[in-house]
This record gives sequence, structure tokens and C-alpha cells, in this order.
Amino acid sequence: MNEIAKDKIFYENSGGGVTLSGGEPLMQPKFTMSLLAECRNAGLHTAIETTGFAPFDSFKRILKFVDLVLFDMKHMDSRLHKKFTGVPNRVIIRTAERISDLKVPLIARIPVIPGYTDSDSNLERTARFIGTLNVGEVHLLPYHSFGSSKYRRLGREYKLSGLQPPDKNRMQEIKRIIESDFDLNVRIGG
Repeated sequence: MNEIAKDKIFYENSGGGVTLSGGEPLMQPKFTMSLLAECRNAGLHTAIETTGFAPFDSFKRILKFVDLVLFDMKHMDSRLHKKFTGVPNRVIIRTAERISDLKVPLIARIPVIPGYTDSDSNLERTARFIGTLNVGEVHLLPYHSFGSSKYRRLGREYKLSGLQPPDKNRMQEIKRIIESDFDLNVRIGG
């Protein structure tokens, strides 16, 4: 909190606040809840960025200290979701529905990763699902390779080596499809 408090003037001037991301902040639910509670007590806007893959009991305890949830939606096909991420999407989808039911402000985020999440059918299924939720807006997150150097420094294999980011025309096309076909407020980037 001492580090966060140093930037309080910036939060006040920008309307910003504290966002816990990761990894996954729900992997450390006690710490996450404690930090968010302290931020709330300090009058700071709070947000979490999540994959939604965590026990919902953890979410329930944490959500009372959260002003905004940034929720990643990677793939609607559970088999492909498991192939690409290591886990099926059933828990993730149910968590998104439950957060939406609680009326916690929610921004859906779609990572656009060529060859993985960018097929028209996945994007349409994802948008259709998001349309059933209480979502303020949708952020399209184009793939980038910024993490590759971190993997190299850690001595780990970067499995997306050589993958190229989607071009601006494709991102605009995806934005138009989701906005026009599904009546969602979409922006590129997050």
C-alpha cells in the first residue's frame, strides 16, 4: 500500500486506480482481497484483470472490493480452449455469467491471436456469448510478441515464436463485425 499510495495524486488527476493483473490475481485470493480492501479503504478505484478460471467462492469474496472486472474470453470451443490454454472453458463461462448476474461492471476482452482465437466462427460465438452478459464494452487485444524476450531470459520455450500480429485491417474488420452484428461497444486495445 505504501507503493500504491505514492501514486495516489496520479489516480486522482486521471480518474484511474489500481488494477490487479498477473498471471491471475485469483491464484492468490487472500492477498488479492486484502490489497483490494485496503485500496477501497483508501478511496481508490479498483479493478481486476482475470481469466475467470478460479473457484467462484474466491470471486465472491473479492468482488465486493472491485469496481471493475476486465475478463478475458479466449475461445468458446471448450476442446480448443483446453488445447490452447491447458484448461476447458466451462468454469470460465460460468464465472463470467455469475459476475454479470451480480451486476459488477464488466469489460470483456478478446485476445486476437492469429491461428488460435481469430477465426470468424470463434469471434462470432464469443461476441454472441458476450452479448448475453451485462457488459459495458469489449476490448479486442491484438497479439504481440513482447513476452518472447521474457521467456528467453527465463530459459523457457516461447511457443508462439514467429507468429505475426494481426494487421490493422483485420482488427478493423473484426471490430465492425462485432459492433454491427452483435450491437456491442468495441474498441481495439485495452
